[in-house]
Amino acid sequence: MDTFSAYRRGRPVRAWYLALALLLGPALAGCGTTEQPESPAKATGSSPASVAPTREKLRVDGRTREYLLHRPTAHGDGPRPLVIAFHGRGSTASYLREQSRLDADARARGMLIAYPEGLGKLWGAGTRATARRPDPDVDVRFAKALIDELVRTERADPKRVYVVGFSNGGSMALRVAAEHPGLLAGAAAVSGELPTGNAVVKPTGPVPLVIIYGADDRVRPLAGMPSPSPAPAGEEPVTPTMSARDSAAAFAAVGGATASPKTKAEAGYDRTVWRLKAPGATVQLLVMHDAGHAWPGSRIKPPAGFGRTSTALNATSTILDFFRL
Repeated sequence: MDTFSAYRRGRPVRAWYLALALLLGPALAGCGTTEQPESPAKATGSSPASVAPTREKLRVDGRTREYLLHRPTAHGDGPRPLVIAFHGRGSTASYLREQSRLDADARARGMLIAYPEGLGKLWGAGTRATARRPDPDVDVRFAKALIDELVRTERADPKRVYVVGFSNGGSMALRVAAEHPGLLAGAAAVSGELPTGNAVVKPTGPVPLVIIYGADDRVRPLAGMPSPSPAPAGEEPVTPTMSARDSAAAFAAVGGATASPKTKAEAGYDRTVWRLKAPGATVQLLVMHDAGHAWPGSRIKPPAGFGRTSTALNATSTILDFFRL
């Protein structure tokens, strides 16, 4: 999740920071909050989504990077689809695993799922260099190296690689899709938008894409955050972003969409669809009514100030259905 200003009555406030500290327990450190005073599964009384994944390591750019890897229980000989899932700012791979419960769907769909860990618990989703992240491309190279590694060692299908993410992780998924569309068969972001301004990311090729967003998101507003408030002292600067709709439209334009998008009201949300040049390919924006900065359908209750979680759909199954997995 992202630890930047929530918005109330049009003015940024800082109360979220204390609320997160009280809710999540351990001291604030580095680029965000620690979200592991106890397992999310334990906190909600639920059981883990499936057999625990393994923690793996990969050397990239002279640095050891870590990720959780879920392997499907069915052992086939053929290549397997791969989903790379990026956690939010201040969060962790294990938290996103519980938040999304991607593993539960993976069992039935035979997918590999990799949950990489961000440096300082966040991702360099934008192209701006910062004091803490002087190389703004380091996480993109990690994502590419991770895909190559899993194609080589785990029989991941290079023609069925997908990226998903939440919040800052959603923006990271959009960056990978924007800069390396040829690597992917699809991409999805929940509460994540394309970076803009001095961190701008521009799509370079067609890729099927779905963005799911809360209409009442006060942490990272639906209308975008082109001029975010300064981060607390010592924190990584907050990445400016364009609106969710403009993010989707940018991918639609480079994907060859020529007709105007169609918006349809559905139960609990509005769906806007751009049809791409490739047969059957679309870019979609799903705006959840009365929902905040949360993963729709999740069992994990978001922190105070992040708004409610929509139950109009399950974001995980919606995304995987969109990917046709």
